[in-house]
Amino acid sequence: MRILVCVKQVPDPNTVVYQIDPGTKRLVRDGVTNVLDPGAEVALEAALQLAERDGESTVTVVAMGPEDAEDAIRRALAMGAHDGALITDDALAGSDALGTAKALAAAIGQIGFDIIFCATESTDGYSGMVPGMVAELLGIPHLSFIRSLEVRDGVLTGQRVIALGYQTVQCPLPLLVAIASGSHEARYPALKGIMAAKRKKVEEYTLADLDLDPDDAGEAGARERVLELLPVEERQAGVIVEDNGDGAARIAELLRQRGVL
Repeated sequence: MRILVCVKQVPDPNTVVYQIDPGTKRLVRDGVTNVLDPGAEVALEAALQLAERDGESTVTVVAMGPEDAEDAIRRALAMGAHDGALITDDALAGSDALGTAKALAAAIGQIGFDIIFCATESTDGYSGMVPGMVAELLGIPHLSFIRSLEVRDGVLTGQRVIALGYQTVQCPLPLLVAIASGSHEARYPALKGIMAAKRKKVEEYTLADLDLDPDDAGEAGARERVLELLPVEERQAGVIVEDNGDGAARIAELLRQRGVL
């Protein structure tokens, strides 16, 4: 099987306090520590485990970002991925979820695949929209919130997380799988893997390589825009109701005032 994993470089959520540039209204990524998205590590772990069980599969990681996003790809290669692809172009700056999905889908279509693995959402954006968009653009099924899976005779069987437990779902390949956060514990790269990652191939793609116009992605093609930044409202003190025999009535009145009842 040809397994592809969408990964992303993000500001380290363990050490960086996320800030928004008031001018560009974008997340500040310069001058901070960037890492492979922890959510992407979980998706990669699920992909690597599937490849190891199969014994004949390859795992390719695909990322979109500036040239230094190759560091995140190298981390994924050190964990065990076979090769990588980086979509990098100055015109991609300011891409929204749809622009990102267009670039990823175009690259994935050129590379070829049987299964695509994604995190449910990225740690810096939390939109959760890109996996479904990539699947739609490629014309393939999308299974979301998958916590475990196996592939037999070209059919994937997985457990999909729901509010009260999980569903068992099945789908023939090719397809895209969004892995539930926390469902797999990502492996730590060993020294052997780190050394091997330096020799593994990382292919680079520009918008021109993908037959995409600047209007298809980047700020020029963005359908979503941040219009205004506002400070978070200070949390107000709650109302304490002492029950002197009329507590239930007073609570009901408060709920009516807030439109709940």
